[in-house]
Amino acid sequence: MPENKSRPSHDQPWENGWAPDTSRAPGTRRLWLAGGMAVATVVACVTAIAVSEREADRTSASTESATSDATAPGLISFATPSQTYREGKSGLSTVGAPTRAPGQQHATTPKPAPEPSKSPSHGTGSPTAAPKPPASTTWRSIRSVNYPDRYWHLSGGYVKLDPVRGSESREDSTFKQVKGLANASCYSFATADGTYLRHRNFALRAEQNDGSTLFTQDATFCSRPSPYSGAVMLESVNYPGRFLRHQNFQLKLDPYQHSSLYAADSAFRLVAGLA
Repeated sequence: MPENKSRPSHDQPWENGWAPDTSRAPGTRRLWLAGGMAVATVVACVTAIAVSEREADRTSASTESATSDATAPGLISFATPSQTYREGKSGLSTVGAPTRAPGQQHATTPKPAPEPSKSPSHGTGSPTAAPKPPASTTWRSIRSVNYPDRYWHLSGGYVKLDPVRGSESREDSTFKQVKGLANASCYSFATADGTYLRHRNFALRAEQNDGSTLFTQDATFCSRPSPYSGAVMLESVNYPGRFLRHQNFQLKLDPYQHSSLYAADSAFRLVAGLA
């Protein structure tokens, strides 16, 4: 059995032949703790410095951005308004607006001559003004532009476009041109027996004047420019944009069309009465 040797007392190591363990430096654990604390302190300091510098950079960038935005072109600074207003009706008149010297007149720009109301545009060749109705009563025959051998002719109560035949045909192709019943600057056409030409259901026919507003408007037509020299178009007073034209040699009120056929069918020359 091994002998039990008691551990020598630490109070007398050398005298008892005992020596301390030299494999580990004295205070190693304390050194590790101190080193760790030092490293942590350094890291904390570096982190704090980095955060402070970042906040400073961010504050500087915000200040520069605000300054740049305040001075960017096209933006108005609240401290220095770019425009001063003066009193007026609207309150929006600017001081920099052009003003006139005392006694100086405004420069006037010549206005173009007014065109007939509701007159359609026909392109080239149309005159600037239509012939005005005469002051006195005139007997007229109305000839087609694209059928120059045909005239307005009263037949069976309706107005048609027919060639001239005998004396009776000449009488039925001659109408009394008077001032418009609904508009004195326009035309109305009467027959020898006292009836008037009016549109009913957009067809031109002869009827007795009943004195109504509707009749006077239906029997009034205004002269408008035509692309054909010496010719006019006749527009309805109560149906602006509709003109008298012949279709299948029947006179009717038809809406304006941008076509050469319509322009020819709706162009008429008011000539001396045939009868």
